[in-house]
Amino acid sequence: MTRAFAAFATLACLTLAALGVTACSPLALFDAIGPRDQGGRLAQKSAAFGIHPRQRLDVFTPAGGAADATVLVFFYGGSWKSGAKDDYEFVGQALAAQGFVTVIPDYRVYPEVRFPDFLDDGAAAIAWVRDNIAEYGGDPRRIVLAGHSAGAYNALMLGLDPRYLRKAGVDPKVIRAVAGLSGPYDFHPFDQDTSRDVFGQAPDPAETQPITFAGPHSPPAFLATGDNDTLVRPRNTQSLAARLRAVRVPVQERIYPGLDHADTLLALSVTFRSKAPELSEMTTFLKQYAGTQQHVRSVSRWDR
Repeated sequence: MTRAFAAFATLACLTLAALGVTACSPLALFDAIGPRDQGGRLAQKSAAFGIHPRQRLDVFTPAGGAADATVLVFFYGGSWKSGAKDDYEFVGQALAAQGFVTVIPDYRVYPEVRFPDFLDDGAAAIAWVRDNIAEYGGDPRRIVLAGHSAGAYNALMLGLDPRYLRKAGVDPKVIRAVAGLSGPYDFHPFDQDTSRDVFGQAPDPAETQPITFAGPHSPPAFLATGDNDTLVRPRNTQSLAARLRAVRVPVQERIYPGLDHADTLLALSVTFRSKAPELSEMTTFLKQYAGTQQHVRSVSRWDR
């Protein structure tokens, strides 16, 4: 996150805490006060795709409505230990303004669950999409997955390893393309507390790694990161992109100069979109491989 904004947000959150408001984070504050894309709107809040309190999702649609639009399921990050869909409405509106019916699910996190339970939650959210998204103008036969950080891991695992979707009763072929922003895809051996906590109990560590499942039947992938990312090193993006290219899967690999780990998320926003052409490049790629041309009714977009 840019240093000036992070400092401002931290100060604001401390001020709110002094006034007794405890539920504040820099990202939550940014989502609450930052300008939004006007071409997208929140159409459904906290629909249940399971019985757990964190098995809820939000749906965003183009402001003018949609018919048979590609569906984009976006998974947020948080090291599989934190995160909330309510802090990502700016992402939902940005992607809906690009013509996607967009779904942002919550999912269970550590220490309540470990690998692979959060992937089962993601698959359950996609099953909900299959059964319900037509009500919002989305085409359940054309789904693309995207995510940032740990959410990029979730998106790529669900796209590359078909077992989770099959377990949820979803045909993996409905996933037309995937996009990962600053994601960990090739991080074994586990040399950090987070990876040991979340994945260390897995009987076969190789089966926790997205790169293991990259094969000729994998969906096309847009993979992006920043060259200043010191949390999830760019080699994750580079190694997965190379593996997919080796098996002739279409890949667009982008390493944006000057961006750090948080920047690849913030670049989706109106405020920081000038940092990199990430939103336009990612959505153009996803539309290219989503199949039949989507139809969007009179969408206007506020874009700097």
